[in-house]
Amino acid sequence: MRSSTSPAILWFRKDLRLCDNAALSQASAEGRPVVAVYIREPAETGNGPLGAAQAWWLHHSLTALAGALSNRGNALILRSGPAAKVIAELIRETGATEVCWNRRYDPHGIAVDGPLKQALSRDGVTVSSFCGQLLHEPSVLKTGSGGPYKVYSPFWRALAAGEEPPTPFDPPRRIAAPESLPPSETLSDWTLLPKKPDWAKGFSDLWCPGETGALARLAAFVDDGLDGYATRRDLPGADGTSMLSPHLALGEISPARLWHAVSARSDVAENDRLVFRKEVVWRDFSYHLLFHNPDMARRNLDDRFDAFPWISDGAKLKRWQMGRTGYPIVDAGMRQLWTTGYMHNRVRMIAASFLIKDLMIDWRQGEAWFRDTLVDADPASNAASWQWVAGCGADAAPFFRVFNPILQGEKFDPDGSYVKTHVPELAKLPPKYLHRPFEAPKPVLEAAGIVLGDTYPRPVVDHFEARDRALAAYQAVKDAA
Repeated sequence: MRSSTSPAILWFRKDLRLCDNAALSQASAEGRPVVAVYIREPAETGNGPLGAAQAWWLHHSLTALAGALSNRGNALILRSGPAAKVIAELIRETGATEVCWNRRYDPHGIAVDGPLKQALSRDGVTVSSFCGQLLHEPSVLKTGSGGPYKVYSPFWRALAAGEEPPTPFDPPRRIAAPESLPPSETLSDWTLLPKKPDWAKGFSDLWCPGETGALARLAAFVDDGLDGYATRRDLPGADGTSMLSPHLALGEISPARLWHAVSARSDVAENDRLVFRKEVVWRDFSYHLLFHNPDMARRNLDDRFDAFPWISDGAKLKRWQMGRTGYPIVDAGMRQLWTTGYMHNRVRMIAASFLIKDLMIDWRQGEAWFRDTLVDADPASNAASWQWVAGCGADAAPFFRVFNPILQGEKFDPDGSYVKTHVPELAKLPPKYLHRPFEAPKPVLEAAGIVLGDTYPRPVVDHFEARDRALAAYQAVKDAA
């Protein structure tokens, strides 16, 4: 039985913000005391950070959230353990009569939340859950035949034709706390940050985790980056993307706020606004796919690919991971990933295509590496995008579309600014050879201080031979299907 004096538990998950937080709005209604908690669930549930890079982000995001709650008269309680056990303990400790959360759509989250909601309801505890992480409810949006969407374009049309996303709203100025707060674990004891070696030492130069950082990033993008976005987003050497994906991944900002902020810039070309909104909706589409295909990170959506003859080659996989393939645009992307926890989206596609089609290494190996090294790691977008490149997913690019890493580099990094930033040993090469150093004459290499096979690697494979090999393997799979 809810009352205005009994506390409500506000369970933060991947919604680490106070603005546009419907669960917070419900929990703090009528000035009720709020017990704000973040639970470090068991690793096997898959609901924490997806990898080491995102663990770094989570540490700083929780620090920022705790500060924001403190500024409003409350505190963030940290607990570890199965969610059902922790929530039950907090109810006993505080006398809370309601639990509020924003819904999760990944399979592990659903497996936890559904039974927990039923158990709490049986015990007379009110459970209030809300849609706050997506622009749509995957269980509600359906095709004309009543099934889930499998193709992006009709999904986009259906979502865009629906109601406008909810208008962003501010958090309460004060969030009342119980007279006695329950005990909390300390964030430092969770050891989310790397120690020796501190491979994340450069992350803070680029990122400001937390809601304040997310709002500042959005404001800067809308003011200075939206105009021309449709063209500049494909140029990795330009500052042409929003860089908001890590903030979205942990819910430091809502997709509805992005939608409205971009839509409000009526002075910017409609195509720039449209292309950005479609990028946001691709994330929704990925969650739609994950909701209806819970094993998407492990199984090909197109089961014909179950027979594909992937090659197991640890040495070549390592060269790809470390940015030592001998193809500059691929190496630049992989090194950007390692040093910043991020990779430009166009280069993600090039690097993924190279692993899958040039090296014929299983896309799941790449998906696992990105999970561990991306600060914006996302269970839906990561799996959907890797399957898209591999040609085995929903609405996927055909497998026979093989990116040529040389031409892709020359087209999207024509002046070499991106490669020179992340592969500095090639900086003195003339533009003609920057994306194909293996074709440079010996005097040109000497003048640039490059020794192939020493200061910069020779190509791990011949792209054209590798392409023919991949296409032959794909044709054999098609013929056998």
